[in-house]
Amino acid sequence: MKTVKSLVHIVLLLIATNAFTQVRLPKLISDGMVLQRDTKIKIWGWAAPNEKIVLDFVNKTYKITANNKGEWEMQLPSQKAGGPFVMKIKASNTIEIKDILMGDVWLCSGQSNMAMTVNEVRNLYENEIANSENKNIRTFLVPREVDFIAARTDLSGGEWKQANPKNVTQFSATAYFFAKELYAKYQIPIGLVNASLGSTYAECWMSEEALKPFPSSYNEVQLTKNPDYLKSIENKEKELEAKWDATLQKNDEGSKPKNNWISNATNTKDWIETKVPSYWNTTSLVKINGAVWYKKEVEVSKNMASQVLVLELGSIMGIDSTYVNGKFVGSENGGNKTRKYKLPINTFIEGKNTITVRIINKRNNGGFTPGLNYAIIGKDEKIDLSGIWKYKLGAKLDQLPEIVNFKLKPTGLYNAMIEPLKKYTFIGTIWYQGEANARRPKEYAQVLPALINNWRTLFNHPTMPFLFVQLPNFMVPQELPSESNWALLRESQLKTLLVPHTGMATTIDVGEWNDIHPHKKKEVGTRLAFVAQNLVYSDSKVICSGPKYKSMQVEKDKITLSFSAFGSTLQFKGEGTHTNFAIAGEDKKFVWAQAKIQNGKIIIWSNEIPNPVAVRYAWADNPEGKKLYNTEGLPASPFRTDTW
Repeated sequence: MKTVKSLVHIVLLLIATNAFTQVRLPKLISDGMVLQRDTKIKIWGWAAPNEKIVLDFVNKTYKITANNKGEWEMQLPSQKAGGPFVMKIKASNTIEIKDILMGDVWLCSGQSNMAMTVNEVRNLYENEIANSENKNIRTFLVPREVDFIAARTDLSGGEWKQANPKNVTQFSATAYFFAKELYAKYQIPIGLVNASLGSTYAECWMSEEALKPFPSSYNEVQLTKNPDYLKSIENKEKELEAKWDATLQKNDEGSKPKNNWISNATNTKDWIETKVPSYWNTTSLVKINGAVWYKKEVEVSKNMASQVLVLELGSIMGIDSTYVNGKFVGSENGGNKTRKYKLPINTFIEGKNTITVRIINKRNNGGFTPGLNYAIIGKDEKIDLSGIWKYKLGAKLDQLPEIVNFKLKPTGLYNAMIEPLKKYTFIGTIWYQGEANARRPKEYAQVLPALINNWRTLFNHPTMPFLFVQLPNFMVPQELPSESNWALLRESQLKTLLVPHTGMATTIDVGEWNDIHPHKKKEVGTRLAFVAQNLVYSDSKVICSGPKYKSMQVEKDKITLSFSAFGSTLQFKGEGTHTNFAIAGEDKKFVWAQAKIQNGKIIIWSNEIPNPVAVRYAWADNPEGKKLYNTEGLPASPFRTDTW
């Protein structure tokens, strides 16, 4: 009996050992992958120590032996664009990788505007989604994880997906339109490796070594290496939030059974009228945190009631719970989430209906975001919900402290999402980030070049093209010239063009004043593609930038500006009472200026400034008014001639 048990144990041990030592590949090297054309590429993985590996690819065989740690890596010769191909890797087991394309592989990174999917902007691009079938445009979404202890050697998951109406909705919108433009011109397969995450600082994407010149970030890295430190903060935050939620549930008058403000029978005579959309700080709710209830009565036709409808409530700062005639219809959390609730037939009834929205806000300002769509939408009818609603405070609580989002801490994303990619070959990077760094805009002029050099070192590609998006216009426009952190950050991005093999897409005309995530991602991706065509594909005929400020000359009461030759004739486009040029004397007080295009230059003056010394253009969070373009339709980057 003992002999039988021993034999069984040995067999199980051999099976387990064999499974553990079988050849294994990184997640990126998988079915449907796009490999970089016209350059040597690496294929790597893990096996048993000293195990022999045989690789077959494009009618050639390659052999290698794993080292004593079971690691192996081989370099394959360059291949022309094409496919699909099959790769076979044989050791104690055999792996077959199918549907491989040779093309151009781009690393796509940054924060939420790179992470923003086609689905999130589909209201503008339904036709593009319907016609997105293209097996030669593919993406790989890197799992959004952090690691503060060590740089990882592989990703936890991920798969390659082809562009089609089902898959494309999960592509980065910026990256997809970038790839679409490139493929339309060159007919070369495009791979998009999407390593992005919303709200992140540039420092999140940098190695510990690269952060040494930035003491504040480097010191944070040392703290987050300690798991006990992380756990203690997480536990404290969970405890505070649980207590806050329990207090709200206990104190919210609208949730108490005796009141039940969800019901249509609620007496709203003592409720306060307010305009929706609006934020709490524009009403008597200023500095309020807690729960606020809103109600609106609407008349719905028989025709609409018999349809599947969409209840659209723009975006809401906080957590909403939304009801129609006392029935729960949806909930979302966060001001960056669009509220669109699809409602079954007869959710609204013919005649009078009541919409109830409970908003919980734990931190900062709450309410409905202005400037967005608030409506009940049917096939051929639409009921506008903006206007007068009624509200009542359910419970007032103290504001919760901001939570520590560890995904926003330095180096964590680099270790988990960038370092594992280092052996994969990329033609270049596209980068859309900067919003999070706008509180330290001048430092960004050092941070972004440091990140670029960090990545070029990691990928062993000193001239790796790095193309980035300059921040768009955002926030409430100012009537008079003013200071702006977003303008300063755009300037830091502009300065980064001094780093060789970099390019920038200017988007000062495609933003939205009330949404940090503007929806016009086709323009962004297309402009990035123009930069790639000129810089990476050496297509010098492609105009990839708007007019670029070169120099100024003061002549009595006027300043003449010269521009680098980017495109053809200068022109002003748009509406407004000014052209976004401001002028100042030695007192540094800027006023709006007159501007005239003459012989390829721009003459700036103001009767208020007899002795001008400086000019600024589009120097604001959201510069409103006419803007400077070339005739190819590309805008000039904001700039200033002073260093004040």
